[in-house]
Amino acid sequence: MSTLLEVEKQLAALSPRDRAELVQRVTCELAGTVPGIESTPGVCGGEACIAGTRIPVWLLERARQLGSSEADLLRAYSTLRAQDLVNAWTYVRMHGDEIEQQIRENEEP
Repeated sequence: MSTLLEVEKQLAALSPRDRAELVQRVTCELAGTVPGIESTPGVCGGEACIAGTRIPVWLLERARQLGSSEADLLRAYSTLRAQDLVNAWTYVRMHGDEIEQQIRENEEP
């Protein structure tokens, strides 16, 4: 059986919500962008941030690496929404090397 046929079978088994998330992920990866994430020259050094905030994606990822849960992050940053974290994790998945570099640069003494 071809890979495409296998994927079609798995897709049929997904809930409508999971299918919608999958479509969003594939669309983002093909476009190379993530909704809700922006990089603006002169704001946070041009690093990727949650749109409309100065909360860098690398900071959220580092907090997650250190054991913070999504609930912890939502409590710590009252302006964040759950969708912002979904967008951030999508960005991390697509740009992992960039995020790891930013973590290193921002943690250097």
